[in-house]
Parts: sequence; C-alpha cells; structure tokens
Amino acid sequence: MGLPEDRERFHEVGEARREDLAEFISHGDLGGSAPDRVRIPIKLVDLPSFEYDRREMGGVGQGESGQPQPGQPVDPEPGDDDAEGEPGEEGGDHEYYEMDPEEFARELDEELGLDLEPKGKRVVEETEGDFTDTARAGPKGSLDVDEFFKRGLKRHLATDFDGSYVEEGLFVDGAGVDAVFEWARESSVPVSRAWIADAAATIAAEHGDPVEALDRWESFEELEANVERETVSQRIRRDGLDSVPFRREDERFRHPEVIEKRERNVVVVNVRDASGSMRETKRELVERVFTPMDWYLTGKYDAAEFRYVVHDAEAWEVDREEFFGIQSGGGTRISSAYDLVEEILEEYPYSEWNRYVFAAGDSENAGSDTQQNVIPRIESIDANLHAYVETQPGGTTRNARHADEIEEALGDRGNVAVARVGGPEDVTDAIYEILDTEGNDE
Repeated sequence: MGLPEDRERFHEVGEARREDLAEFISHGDLGGSAPDRVRIPIKLVDLPSFEYDRREMGGVGQGESGQPQPGQPVDPEPGDDDAEGEPGEEGGDHEYYEMDPEEFARELDEELGLDLEPKGKRVVEETEGDFTDTARAGPKGSLDVDEFFKRGLKRHLATDFDGSYVEEGLFVDGAGVDAVFEWARESSVPVSRAWIADAAATIAAEHGDPVEALDRWESFEELEANVERETVSQRIRRDGLDSVPFRREDERFRHPEVIEKRERNVVVVNVRDASGSMRETKRELVERVFTPMDWYLTGKYDAAEFRYVVHDAEAWEVDREEFFGIQSGGGTRISSAYDLVEEILEEYPYSEWNRYVFAAGDSENAGSDTQQNVIPRIESIDANLHAYVETQPGGTTRNARHADEIEEALGDRGNVAVARVGGPEDVTDAIYEILDTEGNDE
C-alpha cells in the first residue's frame, strides 16, 4: 500500500472519528455552523510523512565543525518538548466535518429513526402529458372513437329488451296496457308504456278488436313458466348487431393530461419567550432544540423560509442573530406571540405552504392566558405542526403550567406536540417528539 492509499485511509478514519451527531446537538458548538452548512468537529489522526534518520546527522562526541566536545553541556534544539511556554497555552489541532442540510437531515433520520416525507404544495410548473384525459367538448379531430362507441353501446344494451316477450303479456287474460307495463317494470324490463300501447294497437289491427279475445294465458305467472325471456347478449350472439344508435352526449374528446410540478416548500415561525425568567441556560436549551430542526427542515424541503418572534407581555419580530440572545425584563403573555404569528402566516397561504409553528419557553404565562387565548389561537391557525418546548432546568416550577395545559387540551390532535427539556441530555428526545409527530400526521 502506497502513501496516497495511506493518506486516503487516514482521512476516512478521521471522518469516522467525528463527533457523534446526537452528542454534537446536545453538547457541541452550534454557533460554528451556518444556516446552509453544518460543521461538526472531528478528532484528527496524524498523517504519515517522511523524516530524516537522525543517526546520519552527527551527534555528541564529534568535535569537528563546531560540534560539542565530550562532557560539554548540550543545549536543547529548537522545537524540543522542553521549549519555553506555559502548559496549556496552545489549543490542540482540530478540523471539522462539513455537511449540507440535506446530509444532516438524512443522518438525523437515521440517528433518531425519523421518517418525515415533505408534502408538495405550491404549483411552480404545469406541463402537458399523454392524451389520457377526456372532456365533453373539443376539436373534432380529438374525438375518442373507442370511448364514443363504448358509451353508445352501453346505453343501447341498457335500454334494449325482448319485445316478443313483452308482447306476450298482452295475451294474458284480462291484461291491458297498464297491467302489462306494471308487470314489465316488476320484471326489470326497460320498456316504456308508449311502446306497449303501440304494440297493443298493432296486435289489434292485425287480429281485430278486442285483443282480450286472443287470451292465451290465465296469468302472468303461467306466461313466465312457459315462455323463456331472451337476454340482450343472447340475441346479439344469435343475430349480431346491425347498428348502435349514438347520441351527442356519448361524445368524448381526448385532452393531454396536465402534470403539475409542486414545490416542497415550508415556512417555519420560531417563537421564544424573552421575559425576565428566561435566563441564559434556558435560552441555550431553546437554541439546541430549534437550530437542528431548522437545519433538518432546510434539508428536507426544496425551499424553506424562517421567521423569528420573541415576546414578553408583547411580541415583536427579530432576525435570527437576535432570536436566541435577546432578553427583556417584562412579564409573560404568550398569546401576544400567536397574534403576531397569525399575521405573519397570512403571507403564506396554507393551500400553498407547509407551515410549522415552534414555540419555546419556561411554561410560565399570565393568569388564564393559555386557556382563554393561546389554545383557541392554536386551534384556529392552520399548520402542519404546532409544537411547544418547555425549558425548565432542574424541574418544573409550581406556576409553570402552560405546557401541561396545552397537552391536556390539544394532546390528542395529530398536529400538536409538547416536549420538555431539563438539560442537554433531553434535547434529541425533544427533537424526536416534535418531528415524529409531524411524520405520523397522516
């Protein structure tokens, strides 16, 4: 094996030694990545290189060319391990394994066992396919002759009947036109009363009035027992089919199938409590849940847009850079955020956009705001998924009821998820709880 093969092998080993994805999400430096590029630290493996054999370079005891004499102290050469400098001043060598959001989404699917299939919504292109669709109007040259014939034949077969069998009903003792018509209908013979009346007139003209004088059967039951009714298919097999009476309503014209190409697009509105109770540790947990989900959805969809809303007692929109760090000193009224979310989503019709609303906070909310305002808002805002992430390091406090109330009221809906994060170790479980709810929405 040569040096190029060794180098390639060592690179592969280095990539295999990169930080585990779940470990990176829970404890790694997420800030080193960008929205379109995820950078995961890897542990370096020293690559092989050529070095000179130090035995050929001379040494102590050789007095020529200024070399030290026996017994003379030898100064360490530059680069020795005893070089000047405080221990720990220099950081270790490190590199990064970079992946785009598509690869990140694939790996997170594998890591967590997710199976989210994005839905295509907005139509971005229409093309014409094969002439497989039909309509009742169109150019004469596009007439579907086969369909035209089949429709005419089907109607003909449905309305045809054994005329001689119906005429026998006129020879039943005491049976007039009305009685024969009623008997024919009961026998599922598709004959009209006018046809029976015409047949009775023809028989009367041929044999003279009254027809009753020609009675052959005492009852319709006797007629049915002695005369076999011939089906349409039997008659066609015997005599063939001379013609099919077509109607304009039988015409169908071929049109090309319209193929719609739909873009798998998504808008994500991330909401965060910025009130005084949201300290740095809680804000970091929000970032560890929301950031990987942003990468994941970016990788899953053709086009993704992200909007960021923070709130205390009031709500306002910010950019991504401000979202995870901003903190106010105010109280908390979560419904103010959903009022703003509703306004934002008016720009993204649900018929054209997949919509996600992800909110996070420490579950503290003013008075009855959750019951009276937030829950009705969630029910009225159309979205693929509503999620709330409770961040309470050390356990939930007594007045932190928002997550519980959401779960009690909406937990049985297929598009609402509640997750609780008490520390970094809970982050991947929370991500799974949220994204798996969307994956099972069908």
